[in-house]
Amino acid sequence: MTVPPAPLTLSLPARAENVAIVRHVLGGVAEAVGLGPDTLDDLRLAVSEACTNVVVHAYVDGPADGILEVDVVPAPTELAVVVRDHGRGMGPRPDSPGLGVGLPLIAALSDAMEIGTAEDGATEVRIVFDLSTNGAGRATRDDSVAA
Repeated sequence: MTVPPAPLTLSLPARAENVAIVRHVLGGVAEAVGLGPDTLDDLRLAVSEACTNVVVHAYVDGPADGILEVDVVPAPTELAVVVRDHGRGMGPRPDSPGLGVGLPLIAALSDAMEIGTAEDGATEVRIVFDLSTNGAGRATRDDSVAA
């Protein structure tokens, strides 16, 4: 059995260009834990959606450059990614520039997703990928397209 790499925490300004940095780091972690290419694509897209939500929504009424925090927690049977912000939290926003499909997409791409509030008040989205199945059992992009 291969020992998973140590957990990793990224703390970056909540700017669009930093979402690409997170995606790049995920590629290295995925390689280290043996994630298949389809699951890596799902991981990158799901985490990109969560990070983009932070950039677009979390700090609307706050500081110009809030913080985007990402914890990557590899374990023998799963890879968990927690995306965190210290902004306005979750809630309806009538002036939202998005279509409201980000969270359902994250849930569809991952094996598990949880949204919560940390003890310090931060909003967290926890995204989990099961390494034992490496994507088997989740709908593939071709499966999810209506005929």
